[in-house]
Amino acid sequence: MEHGPSGGSTAMRRRCGVRGGTRMEWLEHDILCIIFSFLDVFDLVRCTAVCKSWNAVIRKSELLQVLYFKLRRDSGESTSSGQRKSMEFGLQEVAMKYHRLCLQRGRIDIHQWKAHSVGVDQCRMKMGLLLTGVGDKVLRLWSLDSYKCEEEYYIPDTASLVDFDFDESKIVGLLGSRVGIWTRNGKRSIFPSREGTFSKGLCVRYIDPDAVIGCEDGTARVFDMYSRTCSRIIKMHAGPVTCLALSDDELILSGSSLGSVSISDLASDQRVARLRSTDSAGIRTLCFNPCSHLVFAGTTVGYTYCWDLRTMKSLWETRISSNVLYSLSHLRSDNSTLAVGGIDGVLRVLNQNTGEVLSRCLIDDERPISSTRNMHAFIEKKKGRRLLEDAEVDRIPRTCRPPITCLSVGMKKVVTAHNSKYIRMWKFNM
Repeated sequence: MEHGPSGGSTAMRRRCGVRGGTRMEWLEHDILCIIFSFLDVFDLVRCTAVCKSWNAVIRKSELLQVLYFKLRRDSGESTSSGQRKSMEFGLQEVAMKYHRLCLQRGRIDIHQWKAHSVGVDQCRMKMGLLLTGVGDKVLRLWSLDSYKCEEEYYIPDTASLVDFDFDESKIVGLLGSRVGIWTRNGKRSIFPSREGTFSKGLCVRYIDPDAVIGCEDGTARVFDMYSRTCSRIIKMHAGPVTCLALSDDELILSGSSLGSVSISDLASDQRVARLRSTDSAGIRTLCFNPCSHLVFAGTTVGYTYCWDLRTMKSLWETRISSNVLYSLSHLRSDNSTLAVGGIDGVLRVLNQNTGEVLSRCLIDDERPISSTRNMHAFIEKKKGRRLLEDAEVDRIPRTCRPPITCLSVGMKKVVTAHNSKYIRMWKFNM
């Protein structure tokens, strides 16, 4: 579930007929139960996160259990099998099925807003927040519910931002051959103190307390964010490290311009395995699914690859484009769909287990654009459309498919950057 720090709760209260200034405790239990009974299971799950009193009412009334078992009966599954599973796990299964169905078949609404004064090409989405940057001198943190810019983090005039990552407490930025840290209260520190103390960095990923920098000399340099020192230097490739992914069990996965994926143990500095692509093209983008232990990679000539980290064997490979793939991503709990974007500007949805292209999406330029202004941003609203299986991408105007330089996936949504001033949110709904 994706929601911002304030917008999601307020919006959900309004949907349930409660004014923002009304204390939740003043509503009788029975009245809340009546209101909640009109919601579907997905909105009801969102309501449990609004406040403790709503959560308690929903749990005590067993509305979620009733809706969950009804969903299982409607889908042909017996109630007894549903009872054997925890309801939380079952609800997650239902949510992931709905997420997959929306990405594969749902209608597409595209919201875009001016996020920067010049073109930016990177975005990261976590915890209902979106961080954008690389192109100008500022990183901006956005609420995905209200499109409000929650915070700004400025880059020093003498530095150039290359890549970034973030968590709930800090932003880590790669500034050439230096590292910048911005805490959520606005404090900034940059280290090492001198420029050029390590080889030029090309990418960064961060899991507290370590930031891992992929460097031009083929090494991964591990920096401790608290001591501000380089704790380890790991030789990953003979050529530049172009992309990184980190696993929860302290593995570093890195892609190289020479066409291989190297896996090393963060704790022991030892290389665990090397995965090779068959076309020897450079690995441009990489992601890891901790639920299925699958590794996905996109190359400079349009191939996507999948390996199983448990067996270190290739599961599938497919060429989905004739051009470079810049970014691929999936919802953390989703074992079924993978979103891929690249220079041809088509947003593709792939089956994680087979590599089959489930859908190809782009902007529908033939339908009129509407716009709206809330108190935070001016939003242009467009429609998306899905390409037919035999449609030739090269014949489609570039205005419908600006290059996708980066993407990030949330529940029933994909956010894309295009090396332009605008950020786009693709909303998928049945």
